Amino acid sequence: MMNCADIDIITASYVPEGGEEINATGFNYQNEDEKVTLSFPSALQKGRGMLKIDFVGELNDKMKGFYRSKYTTPSGETHYAAVSQFEPTDARRAFPCWDEPAIKATFDITLIVPKDRVALSNMNVTERNPYPDDEDMVEVKFAKSPIMSTYLVAFVVGEYDFVETKSSDGILVRVYTPIGKADQGKFALEVAAKTLPFYKEYFNVPYPLPKIDLIAIADFAAGAMENWGLVTYRETALLIDPKNSCSSSKQWVALVVGHELAHQWFGNLVTMEWWTHLWLNEGFASWIEYLCVDHCFPEYDIWTQFVSADYTRALELDALDSSHPIEVTVGHPAEVDEIFDAISYSKGASVIRMLHNYIGDEDFRKGMNLYLTKFQNKNAATEDLWNCLEQASGKPINAVMSSWTKQMGFPLIYVEEKQQGDNRILKISQKKFCASGPFTGSDCPHWMVPISICTSEDVSCDSMKVLLDQPEMTITVKNVKPDQWIKLNPGMVGFCRIQYSPTMLESLLPSIRNLTLPPVDRLGLQNDLFSLARAGIIGTVEVLKVMEAFVNEPNYTVWSDLSCNLGTLSTLMSHTDFHEEMQEFIVDLFLNIGQKLGWDPKHNEGHLDALLRGLVLGKLGKAGHQPTIEEARRRFKDHVEGKQVLSADLRSPVYLTVLKHGDSTTLDTMLKLHNQADLQEEKVRIERLLGAISHPDLIQKVLTFAMSDLLTTSWEGATFSATVFSMNEPPR
Repeated sequence: MMNCADIDIITASYVPEGGEEINATGFNYQNEDEKVTLSFPSALQKGRGMLKIDFVGELNDKMKGFYRSKYTTPSGETHYAAVSQFEPTDARRAFPCWDEPAIKATFDITLIVPKDRVALSNMNVTERNPYPDDEDMVEVKFAKSPIMSTYLVAFVVGEYDFVETKSSDGILVRVYTPIGKADQGKFALEVAAKTLPFYKEYFNVPYPLPKIDLIAIADFAAGAMENWGLVTYRETALLIDPKNSCSSSKQWVALVVGHELAHQWFGNLVTMEWWTHLWLNEGFASWIEYLCVDHCFPEYDIWTQFVSADYTRALELDALDSSHPIEVTVGHPAEVDEIFDAISYSKGASVIRMLHNYIGDEDFRKGMNLYLTKFQNKNAATEDLWNCLEQASGKPINAVMSSWTKQMGFPLIYVEEKQQGDNRILKISQKKFCASGPFTGSDCPHWMVPISICTSEDVSCDSMKVLLDQPEMTITVKNVKPDQWIKLNPGMVGFCRIQYSPTMLESLLPSIRNLTLPPVDRLGLQNDLFSLARAGIIGTVEVLKVMEAFVNEPNYTVWSDLSCNLGTLSTLMSHTDFHEEMQEFIVDLFLNIGQKLGWDPKHNEGHLDALLRGLVLGKLGKAGHQPTIEEARRRFKDHVEGKQVLSADLRSPVYLTVLKHGDSTTLDTMLKLHNQADLQEEKVRIERLLGAISHPDLIQKVLTFAMSDLLTTSWEGATFSATVFSMNEPPR
């Protein structure tokens, strides 16, 4: 019995080692389970042998399995590429196989393709010969792969340009792009060439393949896929136009490249035993991608952005009653798609970050090396990693992490203080945080929470660390004067919300206004309060008073999180008597930083200044600040008429502003820009902003556009046949 889907087997035979070929007599398809049973005239003898299968399958239009991807050539013609996407369980759509992560094999792959097409697979090409049956075809043979799971097998056939380099440790790195767009692959190439040596040093394990290819796919359901040696990406996750891509797109590409290349070790070299452990693959890669980007681009201040992009996002979703534990038992493979979500990725990354901080970098790296060397070319479960990290650190990793992976949710930690001489006595308690309101159940779960504590005299360093492993705990913090403040969870590392007593919160507020509290802690304090207000635990007015203290804030990521929360409030107040007052509050808050930044970059500005300018101008324009609206309209008009093309970083705020306060002519102009755009990033940028239009009739027009063929792709039918795959390791 094998996995098989959308495939018709023509013939099958088995050749035992040293024996004669035995032909199969029948094929019984179990379509619902995506399996096929091969029947033979007698029982097959145990031992090694070769199973030969001739079959025909469909080059489908489902963006999974082996499928066709439509693209437009520089001359305007429609062409197709043949592309694979096998995770989680779709290798069976390309060839009959045992399609489970724990059943590993080596793969010899040969592709017979048109001679004017590029053919790629996991390994390097060893031979490219004319195909004797058709002079327009060539036979491309690839080197034998390492032992690996079927979901990591990959092949691509199409028209592509590429740029290449070698990493400092001698690995050939190529980025494949659509024809004529090789320049758009140079940024990803730079990131990949820096990333491979970084991971080699961090894990102390070399990259095991001779090459790594990164390729942009026109029609691609996932953001990217970590196929070993041939990583596939959406165009927006890999291509950067030097003239027309914005700073946020470059940052996104760097993170996605860092994520997928981390999988070459963590996921490909060592693979999960079963889909239950998927979170470990994705959560780990979602954490270490930030470590990698911080190494490559320290000016991005990427760890502060992690708190806003992943940590607080995970907290928000995990507080819902509809959440689930990080580690979910997967029974049937059809259930796997349900756990490719923000809990697996963002919460997984957040608890790995917490674990790394709890262990310390040196012991964490020792444990990672032990794990990768012990289980290389094998499969492992979550507990295997915990055991290796526990062995390296001497800390109770299994007990701590089980409280985070096996139960959903996280704690709200309430803290109050009492001065006792020169010491501060903290009473800390934890209770499950619920977005729907205070937890009222009788059986409240608790977590083992590594918590750091800092004071106003020791802001950048942790004064002390404790493991909160009980529902309540009393802690003495020594040498804290009455006029000093205390803050829990500096750096927002522990996966929890903090609620301070009124006096403790009051003492922290001046440090927001005078910026003595680090940016990530200013962000976290505001975010915790906003979430408490949404849950009905404190009043919204209290949060707005705290938000006023951010009027002098200079940090992009802090503004980004604040902007998101104000947007939520603004949406809640729309169509109420308070909406206009809310817009005035937003303008008053953002105007100071907006005037400091202005519309045009200043000398020696950096990556974060560009991100902040776009954020602030967009916020002011959307909130109705008239000078911003007028300037956006002027610049938009010049852009459309070709007088002065908008910089990539200004397009989103300008498009947003003119759409929000625009008419049918504005919408028609924007749709024309979308139609003319060659860069996928520009198309996506416009699509994301069309919803800003305000008039009901125009909203209907946007909805009609969203459902049109301009945003969807269709393919004619096609088929493929194959006999060129061999799995050289018997299934175990």
